[in-house]
Amino acid sequence: MHLFVDNLTNVDFSYLDHSRGLVGETWLASAALDGALDEQGMVCDFGIVKKTLRSWLDDELDHRLLVPVQSPHLVLRRSGDALSLTWKLEDGTEITVGGPEQAFALVDAEVIHEESVAAWCVSRLRDAFPTSVARLQLRFRCEPIDDAFYHYSHGLKKHDGNCQRIAHGHRSRIQIFVDGTRNPEWEERWAKRWQDIYLGTSEDLVSGQDSDRFAFAYRARQGEFTLSLPASRCELVTCDTTVEQLAQYIADTIADQEKGRIIRVRAYEGLGKGAEASASR
Repeated sequence: MHLFVDNLTNVDFSYLDHSRGLVGETWLASAALDGALDEQGMVCDFGIVKKTLRSWLDDELDHRLLVPVQSPHLVLRRSGDALSLTWKLEDGTEITVGGPEQAFALVDAEVIHEESVAAWCVSRLRDAFPTSVARLQLRFRCEPIDDAFYHYSHGLKKHDGNCQRIAHGHRSRIQIFVDGTRNPEWEERWAKRWQDIYLGTSEDLVSGQDSDRFAFAYRARQGEFTLSLPASRCELVTCDTTVEQLAQYIADTIADQEKGRIIRVRAYEGLGKGAEASASR
């Protein structure tokens, strides 16, 4: 018997890629289970499936940095409950990240993609279901988006939850209106501007304002976090990088160039949520 749950949940995270660098991503998760019927006539109760998978994905993937531990481009170090890593990029530059272990997902793969992460998750979830379940399948996919979107990573040191982790991210839609009319040109400009970008808060900058690298560091409730990366892969902003403030940042930036017009921005944060802001000059 085959049991399935489509679009069970979504996960927001970042991962390391040899070419793209630090990539913010959002995936939808679906699951399928094969097995025999139990005494209730079920493979597994849907309530158990949803609760188990959602809880595990929330704890082990969501708002983490996914690290492919089999990659030759990685140097990983452990000190107590903290991890630090150096990631070699295709152009010869490096990204370094440090933080508590709970901010990382150490994926047993050489490359991060939907299939490798799904296989790793299944291997970790093997004993999480009743014996009536013979096989678990997990599938990740991106939200279909026909218009503009970007991938960004960030960290929110003032956040009480997992958003405080310095390298997590999202794949997000962007909608921009000029005097009430959608403006695809501006949307594409921001999609290109924030393609695989790290959005860093100037308050967290510890070095690099006049160099080719930016280094960030802060202490949050979960621990000490550090990140260093090429300046070309970062945009430095003066505000915190909550979606509310990013929407306002985009609106203000466009309004400075579109004098006398009303700019409205709908900035998403992952799937189906976000913030709206307006500006005019």
